[in-house]
Amino acid sequence: MTGRPPSFSSAARFQVDEKREPLKSKSNEGQSTEKASGKKKGLQSYEEQAEKRRVLCPQALPEAPLPRERVVPASLAQELPQAMLRMDMALEREYALDIFSNLMQKQPSYAFQGFDLPRSVTVEMRALLVDWLVQVHEYLNLADETLHLAVHLMNSYMKTSHVRIPHLQLLSATCLFLACKLEEHTCPEPAQLCFMMENSCTRKDLLRMERKILARLRFELHYANPIHLSRLLAEAAHCTLEVQFLALYFLESSLLEVDCLCFEPAQLSFAALSLAHRLTCEARIKDMDALQEHVPKFHVYSEAELSAVFPYMAKAVLQGGNASLRAIFLKYSRPQKLCVSTNPAIAASKFLSHFLRDPTP
Repeated sequence: MTGRPPSFSSAARFQVDEKREPLKSKSNEGQSTEKASGKKKGLQSYEEQAEKRRVLCPQALPEAPLPRERVVPASLAQELPQAMLRMDMALEREYALDIFSNLMQKQPSYAFQGFDLPRSVTVEMRALLVDWLVQVHEYLNLADETLHLAVHLMNSYMKTSHVRIPHLQLLSATCLFLACKLEEHTCPEPAQLCFMMENSCTRKDLLRMERKILARLRFELHYANPIHLSRLLAEAAHCTLEVQFLALYFLESSLLEVDCLCFEPAQLSFAALSLAHRLTCEARIKDMDALQEHVPKFHVYSEAELSAVFPYMAKAVLQGGNASLRAIFLKYSRPQKLCVSTNPAIAASKFLSHFLRDPTP
């Protein structure tokens, strides 16, 4: 990709204008003998500090819901060690089932149940931010994991903080900056990201926003990235390269849909892989009942749970070529992605078009 990615016009440029919260003074009770010297005696326990944060920060992240048990089917449990071996994860293969089970137990905490955008941010604004992030992400040649983590951090901050329009683009760029620090070998310079925003923000603004995000999210930056699970499942199911790229296309398209935030990351991964399988088999198998037999079933999620995701992914990919926000469509139309977004099977799919006529699964 040559040149620099397009950024927002001056009228639509997003920025955040928030006042920094004053620092809270700590209690000096029991430290009168050392008050003059400025020294503190001892440290508070972690529980006391956590309780104080909850009192002083009423808008802190809510407690994660209790995990629910999901049974890993025997067929998947047998395939996981071999899949990890093929993915050059030989050292982890012995713990493949434990890793996968632990990953599934944490899924409910990563779903944004009852997510509401801040009043100042519309669904269109958020979609525009994600579209711009995709362009910058591709321009910088970053990993897929980085994009999904950046969007997750942006959603998390929006859920817990009052966000104004003016510096909203700065928020998305800073989330990408943080995601790069966790997922990439090399991190883009703050000046480079400011250049992507047409220098509407300075390096100091970017680093100040970084501190705000870290404080608001309490440094809880990791999550169960659906890209990791998607690749593991695709390897376990012996998927072709075309199916893998189609699944990634479905999964990335769901980032634009705010309604998909209520689903677990693993649920999105399973649904994307299931849709990719259906699409590649539909051209050869016309009978829908016979088609069901060729779709791999690991039974971690029920058919109803996966079907709840299908309408949003189907709508996103069917309208991708004609939509106003086309960054994801153009990204997956390139030969490096096997041109899966322009695959004629998408427009010809009766299964996908069914959801446009009847949005209910």
